[in-house]
Amino acid sequence: MAGKDYYGTLGVPKNAPDKDIKAAYRKLARKYHPDVNPGDKAAEARFKLINEAYEVLADADKRKKYDQFGSDADQAEAYARAQQQARQQAGGYGRTQGGGAPFTTYEPGDMGDLNEVFENLFRGFGATAGAGTRTGGRRPARRGQDIEHPIELSLEEAFNGTVRVMELHSEQPCTACQGTGRLKNAVCSQCRGAGRVIKPRRLEVKIPAGVKDGSRVRVAGEGNPGVGGANGDLYLVIKVAPHPMFKREGDDLLVDVPVPLSTAVLGGEIQVPTLKGNKLALKLPAETQNGKIFRLAKQGMPRLNDTNRGDMLARMTVVLPTNLNDKERALFEQFKKMRPN
Repeated sequence: MAGKDYYGTLGVPKNAPDKDIKAAYRKLARKYHPDVNPGDKAAEARFKLINEAYEVLADADKRKKYDQFGSDADQAEAYARAQQQARQQAGGYGRTQGGGAPFTTYEPGDMGDLNEVFENLFRGFGATAGAGTRTGGRRPARRGQDIEHPIELSLEEAFNGTVRVMELHSEQPCTACQGTGRLKNAVCSQCRGAGRVIKPRRLEVKIPAGVKDGSRVRVAGEGNPGVGGANGDLYLVIKVAPHPMFKREGDDLLVDVPVPLSTAVLGGEIQVPTLKGNKLALKLPAETQNGKIFRLAKQGMPRLNDTNRGDMLARMTVVLPTNLNDKERALFEQFKKMRPN
């Protein structure tokens, strides 16, 4: 079985710095996340491989081991060679027969010591003596990775705030190997040595009023689990769907309001719709021009994490009369004669 090319999986060169590896991982994870590609098994498989690659390359010790011995398949072969070397070191050379080549002898009680040698050898792969980063093969505490999840809201949900129940797929410690990646000196078949598996989970999230396109709502501790450290965070990346009536301009809301020609000319009261569902009375002055905008203070979008609001921008759209009767047409003919220009 050929080893896996983790650098190729993330699309980075072998000498890529940590920041480039992280950037490549985040870009690919967003693209192939199961929640972005529901029902796409190929995307789900690619997402798992991307996480597996990042799990190795983001950890300095794992990356060094991978650079030396390759992926799990290559490591298993290297481990077998290490076992053979350990037996030679532990057993020594025995007696010779007839002056021939020395042969190795083992006693039944030697196997306990050999197992310890094997374990220490494998844990030592890629470790630097005296570096202080690993003691006795134990991993240092590491905070879990942050994850991002796109979510689309209606303008009403962004206006009022909302609660969403979401199903996420995130990394969890492998229960088969307790997150170690190994079972009885062999690569864990459940997590393929990563110590993590992808599992679905349901989460209820409160989204505050006032969010906009590109807002990132942080949900503390709901990212990927750490290794002996705190969990990462979940970031919801907001996309607000267009509205058929209202247009958002920063924290202001623009709405077109139809106005009868007679009201625009003579003045009068009109009703301005709002996202709350009610209407606001607005008194127009005489001779209000088509396209005139009136500002209704603090009737727009809530400001995120603030008690203030934007304004409502009511744009007048003068509606010309249709289906004129003879009397109405005569009046307009008379008006035309009085105001030819």
